[in-house]
Amino acid sequence: MVALVPSLLRQELATLADNDQRIDGRGRWESRDITLETDCLYNAEGSAKVTWGDTIIYAGVKFEMRTPWPDRPTQGSLMCGAELRPIAGRKYEPGPPSPESIELGRVVDRGIRESGCIDMDALCIIPGEKVLGVMIDIHVLSDKGNIFDACALGAIAALRTATVPAEKFDIGEDYPLAVSMTPTMCSFTRVGGRYVLDANDEEELGGDERIHVTLGDEGHLHSLQKGLKGTFTPAEFDEILGVAQQRCAELAELVNSKEA
Repeated sequence: MVALVPSLLRQELATLADNDQRIDGRGRWESRDITLETDCLYNAEGSAKVTWGDTIIYAGVKFEMRTPWPDRPTQGSLMCGAELRPIAGRKYEPGPPSPESIELGRVVDRGIRESGCIDMDALCIIPGEKVLGVMIDIHVLSDKGNIFDACALGAIAALRTATVPAEKFDIGEDYPLAVSMTPTMCSFTRVGGRYVLDANDEEELGGDERIHVTLGDEGHLHSLQKGLKGTFTPAEFDEILGVAQQRCAELAELVNSKEA
């Protein structure tokens, strides 16, 4: 469903930007309040709930025993999927996965995968025959803006608190999934001609292109994804990256504080 952007909203956002203001009173690089809960889904091996302002998401981790890919006989697999149903917002429709949900899952997947935080070789049981597959399922209950960062935070928190059900697969005793680092995402949206951190739903509706930055430990860049049409200058990216390094470190600290 294509949202019709009210021209009055865009004008208001531009006027606020000219005065270095935002529609909800936050500063340009100020995030909404975030609450992170873990081990909140009884039927998942790892889980997290993220409340990011009024945006709410759940992330769950499950494992499966599977045959490895022919070109990677000693490596397990990682898959991330996202659900965007009408319960999350009126702009979403029932039916097969939408382009928005596919993009969401891929962007979150890429940030985790490219960080190398999960050793795929450690998921091998019998080379060429049996490996463990790690599946991350994300459900958005309320989309009030910036679901990308909320989903990325929930996904890595669920992974870092996940337990491999080895007894279920008859391969030994259950053990914690080894996750070597904590990649987190920061998203920026051009609103009123300038980039802001953590856009809410009104800013996304009246905004333009967005940038998703995933950083790992020590501020290493693992993925960079741009959404929608538009460009950014080297100076804008330099400013965005500086904000992301500080913010991602804070998000990683939040995730790490939830580990048992």
